[in-house]
Amino acid sequence: MLTLATDLDALTRFGRALADPVRCRILLALRDAPAYPADLADALGISRTRLSNHLACLRDCGLAVAAPEGRRTRYELADPRLGHALDDLRTAVVAVAADRTCPDTAEKGCC
Repeated sequence: MLTLATDLDALTRFGRALADPVRCRILLALRDAPAYPADLADALGISRTRLSNHLACLRDCGLAVAAPEGRRTRYELADPRLGHALDDLRTAVVAVAADRTCPDTAEKGCC
C-alpha cells in the first residue's frame, strides 16, 4: 500500500536519490520520457545489473515507479512534478568557491 511522504521525508528521499551521479542521470532520462531498463542501460552506458540497483533505490525513494507492460517493465517518474523540480534544481545557481568540492564526494565531484 502506497502512502504519502511528509515534507521532510520527501526531501530526504529526494536528496538520497540525487546523491549519486548515476541516479541523477536516470532521473533526467526519465524526466524526458518513460523508458525500459535495457534502453536506459544502453543510453547511460552502464550494466543492466548496476542500473537495476539504482532503479530499486529510486523506487524505494518513491521517485520512480515500475509499470508492467506484458513481459517488460517500463519506468517513469512517480509524479510529473518531479520533472519540473529536476529542471528547477538543474538550473538553480549554486554559490560555491572555485576551489571547493562537495565534502562527501571530493574524489568524484557532485552530480
